[in-house]
Amino acid sequence: MAQPTEYYSKYPKKFKGTGIITPVLKVFKHMFKTTFHRPVTILYPYEKEWVPDNYRGRPGLRFDRCLGCGICVRACPTTCIELVEVADDDGKMVLRPQVNVGRCMMCGYCAEYCPVDAMTTTTDYELAEFNRYDLIYDPRRLHFEYTTDMMEVHIEEHLMSNLAKGITDQPTAFYNTDRPVLEDKKCIGCQKCAKVCPVNAIEMVVVGQNDKGKDIKRPKIDEATCISCSNCIIDCPKDALKMNEVL
Repeated sequence: MAQPTEYYSKYPKKFKGTGIITPVLKVFKHMFKTTFHRPVTILYPYEKEWVPDNYRGRPGLRFDRCLGCGICVRACPTTCIELVEVADDDGKMVLRPQVNVGRCMMCGYCAEYCPVDAMTTTTDYELAEFNRYDLIYDPRRLHFEYTTDMMEVHIEEHLMSNLAKGITDQPTAFYNTDRPVLEDKKCIGCQKCAKVCPVNAIEMVVVGQNDKGKDIKRPKIDEATCISCSNCIIDCPKDALKMNEVL
């Protein structure tokens, strides 16, 4: 069995001590450089570095744009977002996202998947608190006064059908292409899908009458209004709705 010392001869011999001398020389070089020049640090928090608008800080919310669709909740990998009831500007109770910033990993998925750009990233990074409860940002507290268009994160997906045709400059998003489709035999006309649709894209229409003379209603989806939030699919008690993923 070969001894460890036998492998030493395969490596080039170096001057003894360079492993210590080299870093020491670099330290002295940096010391003299900073001694005779301006300091490399700033007086934080009195001075702060410039932060670009597309910096991925804590999530922000444009309250007036939000639909309460819940896509951000399902897209969050750390499950730090939940929908809570809050009064809007007219006093009506609506569902809006609440974020546990202490669990948030600032990935920006909530902003990326939001179909109306209500969720955004922000440049707010000073998030220290004295207790964990204060790290929970309710919908009103999520508002960021200095939100700009650069803080929006637009999802870009290339359809496989376009790539097959050589089209590589037309990215789109799932909420512009995918749409729920109905399996008529399973539908019981309960109207739950219409009730949970955040954009009122579903209308119950009469398609006939049953043996007892009662109207048979089926959901009609307005594809121009639908945002593919999947709420109708999730709440359907008979799994009559499926998402048609456009490829």
